[in-house]
Amino acid sequence: MSDRELTVDGFRIEPLSPQTWDAFADLAERHNGVWGGCWCTYFHLYPDPTEERRALGHREFKRQLVEAGRAHAALVFDGDVAVAWAQYGTVDELQNIHHRKEGEQGVPRRPDFRITCLFVDRHYRRKGMASVAVRGALALISAAGGGLVESYPHDLPPGKKTSASFLYNATRTMYEQLGFTYQRPKGKGNCVMTTQVPADELAPS
Repeated sequence: MSDRELTVDGFRIEPLSPQTWDAFADLAERHNGVWGGCWCTYFHLYPDPTEERRALGHREFKRQLVEAGRAHAALVFDGDVAVAWAQYGTVDELQNIHHRKEGEQGVPRRPDFRITCLFVDRHYRRKGMASVAVRGALALISAAGGGLVESYPHDLPPGKKTSASFLYNATRTMYEQLGFTYQRPKGKGNCVMTTQVPADELAPS
């Protein structure tokens, strides 16, 4: 990856790592651990290491995944404070998607990466930060070699709006604006979308 600073719309993007853990943890803790205390661990839980996770707690379980290089995300910084993230990873790293069997049945090509979860600080919502986070993730995926990227946004009926706090992976409309292509429905209210990311294209459009 290039040593030059990665920015999207003026916001600094950094990968989740042991060096950025404290900033990630601060954002999660400002929101009670996110999604009911999940700490963005749900998609890692296949097969579910229940006993280990319960013994450690979600925060420590996530921290250990980060230390081991098994959890990836693009962190969006406003100054020194993380204000959003987009979780991404390989299929093997993020196996626990909703409707997994249905979603993988008859798929012609296994994706190289998944974007599974977004989170934006409550004071930065409705300002395009989810898009910034996804574009940051795509840039980091590009730096990691690129490939076919799959995501699972909410497919809202025309005219319907919902609270940003319930949109764990933004909307089909946002992903279409980022160049993703609709593939198929997924469960009730979500869909599968993909984009092909070239390698080493660090500067987001």
